[in-house]
Amino acid sequence: MVLILAACSAPGPLDELEPGERGRVVRVVDGDTIVLDTGQSVRLVGIEAPSGGYKEREPQPYHTESKRMMEDMVLGRKIQLHYGGLTRDRYDRALAHAQTVDALGPTFWLNAEMVKRGGARVRVYPDTAAANAPLLEFERDARRQETGLWRSMQYRIPYASDLPETFEGFQLVRGHVVNMQGTDGYGAVCDLSLEGSPLKLQIQTAAASLCQEAPGHMVLARGYVRGNKMEISHTLNFEFMEAPTH
Repeated sequence: MVLILAACSAPGPLDELEPGERGRVVRVVDGDTIVLDTGQSVRLVGIEAPSGGYKEREPQPYHTESKRMMEDMVLGRKIQLHYGGLTRDRYDRALAHAQTVDALGPTFWLNAEMVKRGGARVRVYPDTAAANAPLLEFERDARRQETGLWRSMQYRIPYASDLPETFEGFQLVRGHVVNMQGTDGYGAVCDLSLEGSPLKLQIQTAAASLCQEAPGHMVLARGYVRGNKMEISHTLNFEFMEAPTH
């Protein structure tokens, strides 16, 4: 009985965050952005859902499914925001974790649930990284089970050597780190080269330890790719897949 009570009272990832506003969800923009009845837009942190079309840009694959996934969970329901760092972006959107707090359905940690259902991928920013770590295991499970967007060929994780040189956008890639070198990237401390690929991983200050730890490893990296460079801004955006092969 003591063990059961201890397990029930164990703090969850959101318990260490700062409680924020409450509101009812009146609109779902996409799988990671919602609007409350207070007028406040909320960008869920730690995740990246497929975006919709804009001007001449086509919607990303699985955008419609991801948006409907969020609508089914939370449209019309009351939620509680939780903050673990920066609270607003340049568009005045709340940067938060969110949890349902009414009796209209199950209690959902929305950020985590979207990852579990394969409606979004994990994307970590240093200034909102609190409580993001558990999302990575949820994503691994979704990938293994080919849940949601992970069933689509467009979201299969390529080796860096197979990524087109013209690719631009948020991406997960696999690769063998062959060396570390200096960098001219803004805010970066080193570049990591991947075998057979022109793609450079630009390691930012918050992930500086990777400059020495990563060479020789097979890794999975995630970040925005532009001009054959991917910025690695946090260690959670970098996973070691096997022992070093020097």
